[in-house]
Amino acid sequence: MRIDQINLYTTRLPVKGGVYRMASDEVESLDSTLLEIVTDHGLTGWGETCPVGPLYQPHHALGARAAIAEIAPGLVGTEIASIRLLTKRMDERLNGHGYAKAAFDMAFLDLLGQQLGVPVSTLLGGALTDRVPAYYSLIVGAPDETARIAADKLKAGYLRLQVKISGRSLEEDVATIRKVWEAVGYKARIAVDGNRGLTVASAIHLDRLCEAIPFVFEQPCNTMDEVATLKGRVTHPIYLDENTEDQNAVLKAISQGIADGFGFKVTRLGGLTKMTAVRDLCAIRSLPHSCDDAWGGDIIAAACVHLAATVEPCRMEGAWIAQEYIDGHFDAKNPVVIEKGHIAVPQLPGLGVKPEAGMFGKALVTYGS
Repeated sequence: MRIDQINLYTTRLPVKGGVYRMASDEVESLDSTLLEIVTDHGLTGWGETCPVGPLYQPHHALGARAAIAEIAPGLVGTEIASIRLLTKRMDERLNGHGYAKAAFDMAFLDLLGQQLGVPVSTLLGGALTDRVPAYYSLIVGAPDETARIAADKLKAGYLRLQVKISGRSLEEDVATIRKVWEAVGYKARIAVDGNRGLTVASAIHLDRLCEAIPFVFEQPCNTMDEVATLKGRVTHPIYLDENTEDQNAVLKAISQGIADGFGFKVTRLGGLTKMTAVRDLCAIRSLPHSCDDAWGGDIIAAACVHLAATVEPCRMEGAWIAQEYIDGHFDAKNPVVIEKGHIAVPQLPGLGVKPEAGMFGKALVTYGS
């Protein structure tokens, strides 16, 4: 089975409700890039990458498409059999840019799964469950309103809530954490996410002001070196998110004992294939982590859920998908949806989702015949 054609599409994903607020940015609409790989056997595989604007990470939509333009021409005519060989071919075309290569990786696995008649989770080592927990992200907002939403999401079945902070006064952040804790108590696990927005001093201050509230402190400071200085100075477990830019960064964090857990993003780490390596590193050290992504539609959602299903439940922090924040689905027949705080693992061969024909319009670029 060889690659006959690669089609590149784009689509806008407006944020339902208006604005998604984080410490570093406010976004109202996301620019998603989609790949359709067509083979000489008539099968099609899909991949997607959707950065949350240009500030969250050193990734952006135009960068993804520029990287794809460097890689795609060299893949036309290539046999789809060995993911390692395809990864090598991509690296020979372009150094770095894992978030763009991740879209290819998803599409390759989608095609192999279809060819072999198995879901992608099987190719990643095998699912341990048919239903994975999701978690809900509470954007930076007023304390009382954030607590109200937290209580609602607990009732909806979410057992983990991520509370975004920073970009405002420390007093507001502390008030928000306390209000959320009062609203949900031990009924939900709380992650307080600084999105790199706190100084070391403010992180220590917040930790001490909230010492009696159980939560994990996710990516409080900008750099891994800053986060490393918090060890032994804060009472809450520290999770890394944005600093896990590649496999080497994860290895460094584990070997140096910087992190007690991780928030992993599939596209940031270069795709599902590379994510399995860090999944297994975390298993060796019994480190919990999430399996999610920055943003995206059903394709990215399916990829995250397939991977999450292969993680031991005791280490699974949840899968975050953008479904709660966007309208509609790419595949109305087989949508990836959150029900009672959990997501069913797609059971069809490959990713298990197939965008409806023509929904993205005419291809922006076509590589190959």
